[in-house]
Amino acid sequence: MTMANAEPGTELRRPDGTPVRVLVVDDEPTLAELLSMALRYEGWEVRSAGDGMTAVRTARDFRPDAVVLDMMLPDIDGLEVLRRLRGETPEVPVLFLTAKDSVEDRITGLTAGGDDYVTKPFSLEEVVARLRGLMRRMGHAPMRTESQLVVGDLTLDEDSHEVRRGGDLVTLTATEFELLRYLMRNPRRVLSKPQILDRVWNYDFGGQANVVELYISYLRKKIDAGRAPMIHTMRGAGYVLKPAD
Repeated sequence: MTMANAEPGTELRRPDGTPVRVLVVDDEPTLAELLSMALRYEGWEVRSAGDGMTAVRTARDFRPDAVVLDMMLPDIDGLEVLRRLRGETPEVPVLFLTAKDSVEDRITGLTAGGDDYVTKPFSLEEVVARLRGLMRRMGHAPMRTESQLVVGDLTLDEDSHEVRRGGDLVTLTATEFELLRYLMRNPRRVLSKPQILDRVWNYDFGGQANVVELYISYLRKKIDAGRAPMIHTMRGAGYVLKPAD
């Protein structure tokens, strides 16, 4: 499993402006802690529980905006936890964690009212992305800061979709714009190909990391051509955008 990176400027928020709350329910302490750390990196408030009854009590007090719920727990199972949670908060989205070979668990979980599932083993980025999708559908919007991103002499306006390098207008396709926006929201941070796929393509290309290489080359031709380069390849790690030297 890999650690998720927060995406500055797009933190999901509750209607009152406070961070969204996620309850992690898993009886494997190491896994629960890894999940909790990844979600906290997103700027979210997280609590965890190692069994079903503790989960129900914690949810009653914590009032989570989403729940990550293991199907197999030492006391009551995930389906019973779901039933009890929905009895008090009918709208809370639930992401089930299921065994890789348990198709029956996945079908049963979704039929019982679960909103989505991931199978073990999974990437932390996948869990974060699925939760983002679930909470956005429930009305938790990204917190907007300023509409303009600035890195060195490169500017990107998130409202007008206008991009300029050194004052010169740069015309991008929709996908190029989204890729550049993700890079600019994470300046000087090395972003791996799986992270970029998760955030820009939303799984549509699966593990086809070559699409990232292709679009990075498109961006370089438009952003870096004839100028000091800003987009750099970190061999074996990913890509980083930083001000030109």
